[in-house]
Amino acid sequence: MSINSVTDHVLELIFSYLELPDLRNCSLVCRWWYKILCDENNDVWRLHCVRRLAEEALKSDLLASLPSYKSKLRAFYHAWNPNDTSRNIYVKPNGFTIHRNPVAQSTDASRGKIGFRSGRHAWEVIWEGPLGTVAVVGITTRDAQLQCHGYVALLGSDDQSWGWNLVDNHLLHNGDAHGNYPLLNNAPKYQVGERIRVILDCEDNTLSFEKNYEFLGVAFRGLPSKRLFPSVSAVYGNTEVSMVYLGPPLDG
Repeated sequence: MSINSVTDHVLELIFSYLELPDLRNCSLVCRWWYKILCDENNDVWRLHCVRRLAEEALKSDLLASLPSYKSKLRAFYHAWNPNDTSRNIYVKPNGFTIHRNPVAQSTDASRGKIGFRSGRHAWEVIWEGPLGTVAVVGITTRDAQLQCHGYVALLGSDDQSWGWNLVDNHLLHNGDAHGNYPLLNNAPKYQVGERIRVILDCEDNTLSFEKNYEFLGVAFRGLPSKRLFPSVSAVYGNTEVSMVYLGPPLDG
């Protein structure tokens, strides 16, 4: 049988059993295969999602911001790293949400699976439980600590992390407060369940935030040329935080 007699649907099923690096190589073979793999909602990406993502995640509203199966799969590979969290935190079976155990006098953090040194990246963070006295969203290098004693702003406590404390609207880095954020009179406080969009621009070395699709301005400038990871730190027992990687931010 000639390869030209194989239908698109059969090729999609074959591709769905290949590993992701192999799919990239397949996309370089010919225009036909490239066109098939560019369709982010076909059976290639749908079946990869079904096999790798929890049914709970696929059916929930958590991934509602992602328009395709391929983008959902990509978000899964960028989600919280179960091997890069405080010992008091675990990643829930949905793969996108961390749960902080009720441990007294401890601040605990988690990092995403993939860090960035180039390009522009956006991800959403949703706090799905009480904030407590300190709740920080931001980025860290691989060298930033993920647990410490007491209830403190762990993210932003050293020169390896940058964070926005949602409780008091302060920016934090190297143990210092770097002013209020956003720069608005009587800026509203974060409400549990709201989606915060974090925007890391490794070309301009800046970190920014959006809330409710409103750009809040640049929070940090002059970020180092190091690999930077999506991160949060929390103090409240049984609080949960989800993170969904979106890809390059849309301008405008």
